[in-house]
This record gives sequence, structure tokens and C-alpha cells, in this order.
Amino acid sequence: MVEKNTIATVKEVLEGSPKRNFRETVDLSINLRGVDLTVPKNRIQEDIILPHGRGRNIKVCVIGGGELAQKAKSVADKVIMPEELGTLADDKKTAKKIANEMDFFIAEAPLMPTVGKRLGIVLAPRGKMPKPIQPGADPKQMIENLRKTVSIRTKDKMTFHTSVGTTDMTAEQIAENIELILKRVSAKLEKGAMNIRSAYVKTTMGPSKKLM
Repeated sequence: MVEKNTIATVKEVLEGSPKRNFRETVDLSINLRGVDLTVPKNRIQEDIILPHGRGRNIKVCVIGGGELAQKAKSVADKVIMPEELGTLADDKKTAKKIANEMDFFIAEAPLMPTVGKRLGIVLAPRGKMPKPIQPGADPKQMIENLRKTVSIRTKDKMTFHTSVGTTDMTAEQIAENIELILKRVSAKLEKGAMNIRSAYVKTTMGPSKKLM
């Protein structure tokens, strides 16, 4: 059951945001307290599948060959064959362009060490190291889940942001996405919700509204 307060806050944000000629993203900002993020084990690194997705097209690239590549061609936004890795790694400009265009990467499990060695320098800083998949597996379900996924990475910052939807989604859908994120983040904190100082919701160009 979604909290009425969450829905009401999201409605205020959506109604208070000036109309634009483009679809705005709705973002959630979370401020932590009482957590020592200089200690790596206290940092949050979590992929969360949102119940109502992100409201926009999420691009997924598959790195692999053979049967996996064949299955991926109809569902992925881009497929990189194993024999293309060397050339791509040597062309840093193209590698960075692909890394920026794609939201997630999936790689055939046996290729993970090669991908890490050749493309890690481009993908790792962007938090886009590939998720492994077994050779010949059908990537459809994995890709569908990733299209609805947000990645939470606190690193050493007490404040972090994540997308929770777009302005053409309903307040109820966005509120449900928000509550799942807060629940998952709280579960990773030693004192749960007590370690969350505050949370704010806003659209890309609109004012923020305090949620908690």
C-alpha cells in the first residue's frame, strides 16, 4: 500500500512543475546521516527494478557471440561481437560514445575478464561494468528487467540522486517507485530509515518538495 503522503507530495511536484515542451524526469534525492561512507562496506551499491519502470527508453548493449548474439539482436539496442572488442578498445572516442549512449551492458560470462581488461577503463568510471550472462542464454528477461532498473551508488557522498520516473507517469506509479527505493536503501543502512536525514522529489526543471 503506497503512503498517501508520498502520492500527495508527488502530485504537488507534478502540478507545480511548469509545462515544458519535453518530457521531464522525476528525481529522488536522499540525504544520509550517521553513516561513515569513507568505509567501503558502508556504501550502497544496489540495482533496483522499479515496479513501474523509469518512464523512458533505457538502452542495453550485449557483448557476446554465437547463440547469445543471435538472440540479443532482436531485443538489445546494440550487440558487440567478441572479435570487435580489440578494435573498440583501441578507438577510445568510439568506446566512450557507446558507453555514454548505453545505460547498461551485459557480457557473456567467459568474456568478462577480457571486457574488464579492454573496456574497463571506459565503463568502470561510469558505473557501467557489464552484468554477466551465460553463453547461449536468452537475454530477453534480463534486458526487460534492466530497462526498469535504477542503479544506486553512494560512493563516499552523503547525498545521492536517482530517477524515479517521468512527468507523463501517474503520481501513484512514481510514488510506488519511490517507496520501493526508500525501502531498499533503508535495508542497507545499519539503523534503517533512521540513517536517512531527508528525501526530496523534483522534476528536471521544477522546484523540489520535501518527502521526509
